[in-house]
Amino acid sequence: MPRRKPQSAKQHKAKLQHKRAVKRGDAVSVAPSDFEPRPTTRARVHRVSAHNTAATTGLSSARDLAIASARGLQSSFVKLSPALLEQSKILADRVPLHRPIPPQAAIWPESSGRLDSTREREMREAMSCMRRPKWRYEMTKKEVEKNEEGLFAKWLSNTDGAVDEWVKAAEETAARERAVDDDGDRVQAEDDLSAPPSPSFFERNLEVWRQLWRVTELSQIILVLLDSRCPSLHFPPSLRNFLASPHYRLILVLTKVDIAGPQRTDAWARYLRATHPGVRVVMVESYVQKASDPDPGVVQSGKRRYEPHLPQTFKERLIAALKDAHAEMLEPPERVKQDAERLKEWKPKVKRQVDFDALLAAGAKTHLGGNPGIPVTTESQDDDGRESDYLTIGLIGQPNVGKSSLLNALFGTIKVRASKTPGKTKHFQTLFWTPDVRLVDCPGLVMPDLMPMEMQVLGGILPISRMPAIPLCVSYASQLLPLERVFGLMHPKVSVPPPEDKRTWRDGMRRMEDVKMVQPAWTAMDIMSAFADRKGWVTAKAGRSDVNRAGNAILRFLAEGKVQWAFWPPGTPTSIVEAEQQAAGNGILLSSATMDGAEEAESEYESEGDGEGEGSAGTESGTEAVSEDKEDEVSQGNHGIGGRFAALQLVGDDGSEDEEEEEADG
Repeated sequence: MPRRKPQSAKQHKAKLQHKRAVKRGDAVSVAPSDFEPRPTTRARVHRVSAHNTAATTGLSSARDLAIASARGLQSSFVKLSPALLEQSKILADRVPLHRPIPPQAAIWPESSGRLDSTREREMREAMSCMRRPKWRYEMTKKEVEKNEEGLFAKWLSNTDGAVDEWVKAAEETAARERAVDDDGDRVQAEDDLSAPPSPSFFERNLEVWRQLWRVTELSQIILVLLDSRCPSLHFPPSLRNFLASPHYRLILVLTKVDIAGPQRTDAWARYLRATHPGVRVVMVESYVQKASDPDPGVVQSGKRRYEPHLPQTFKERLIAALKDAHAEMLEPPERVKQDAERLKEWKPKVKRQVDFDALLAAGAKTHLGGNPGIPVTTESQDDDGRESDYLTIGLIGQPNVGKSSLLNALFGTIKVRASKTPGKTKHFQTLFWTPDVRLVDCPGLVMPDLMPMEMQVLGGILPISRMPAIPLCVSYASQLLPLERVFGLMHPKVSVPPPEDKRTWRDGMRRMEDVKMVQPAWTAMDIMSAFADRKGWVTAKAGRSDVNRAGNAILRFLAEGKVQWAFWPPGTPTSIVEAEQQAAGNGILLSSATMDGAEEAESEYESEGDGEGEGSAGTESGTEAVSEDKEDEVSQGNHGIGGRFAALQLVGDDGSEDEEEEEADG
């Protein structure tokens, strides 16, 4: 077998980008020329080099186009300042955590606390999603794109200004609080242990916003998917204002009900119906544990395996909501009803006859859609009175709320790629549920809102592998969850037993072991260090506890639902929170979440390939389970995978696919 040629980091990066482009279908499946076997003779080198010049050039151009296409749909966020990252590490190591956690921490706050609640509410209501500017069919492609780019730059500047004002106001408030203590004296700078205000992330790539525009223009009924653990995070005022249009109907879909639990999900459903009157709210769950596996060798260690499935009760409620929304669209608006002539000529824009009963029986045999159709503007919809060929339902939401998972659950099989990694879907895709109903899956977008970055990471809408502020995020999560009890950690200061006292003691003198040891206070860095020591994770050179890898794993457990948690809606009495909690100080932790579940999550994390090396690659270490197509699932069916995404197969272990993606994205 010929030896592999040495390759530079740049060549390795190009190879990985080409490999992923082939998986998406954006490039041909041809190996790059840098990895072809070395010729055996000098004559063959001269003979082949001229022959392969054109092929190599064509492959390079195709690979460059595939890479450019992939990067064009890559989500973009603002970078954190080095001062914020350094200060967050110091605070995570010094600031003790408040224990027990007060019951108020389990209730979703209506404001961040950085500004006056009224002022912050006004700023949030003023924020909006990027709207597509008006265009005409006479305009050229360059004119349309130039107009969109100009307005997007203006919108981006205004949104950045609002976020900067929000952050600066928090910094000024913190400066005033630390400038004067209770006695009116100046406080030294070294006594400043307040958490630095982090910015709020939102989508900064115009190409990703264009995907949302196409989906909303195609859709007649829009399903807004909300994570039932914190629905208010996923339905900010900016998205609500963007969807405030009479041309389509909204249905709020609470996903991951099996993670949040029925009690808190019902409370959120009542809250959403009260705050958004006239909007339908339904609940769904997208996975079910497999009763039995046809291959007995797949599950050998008792790990749970899941498959896409939507319970019949949830499916009937969802279809009933779609049926009611469709019936409303067949009714003329009030302004048309008041004019007899317009009422006589009025025709609904939606398909009149839709067989909703067929949706209950629709399953895996439903075929994928081809041409998604031509998006039209609002003006052209008013002028064109043609009836649509099918009812179009769009699925939108922030990353990792379960849009692709819901599609697979509706069909009962894997139709589209889904992943625990936020932002896996890069391009909108259409599928026909029945010949009358078409579904459009939109890539997840991080909507603009005045929400701290730590909460966005906890909610799973930001990719953890790209977040450098791991200590800050773990510190925030530790204020809401007793992580040391969830994972059964031992404090690093008491993990090593004290040395044995061999002195002789006279009568009446107390031995050292008779004196009760005081339990030291926990910090976020102590939690990460204890977790790393428990797993045996150390850095490669210095041999210290790999706190970055431990924090990465902890955040993944929380974001992926392996540690069950959920907020209560605003206005919930603390008595209800205390009655639901089995132990005081549980915060947002569900009472059904047990230590066994945390241990199972840790074992699944290791089985997915995380424990292959001693050290980690800095802050961006960890695993990301990436799904494959059905063909890959069949070919790799001998690997046991646990967790809620067990229906999805892993591409590789920790050191292969995910770290390669991070290197390529860097």
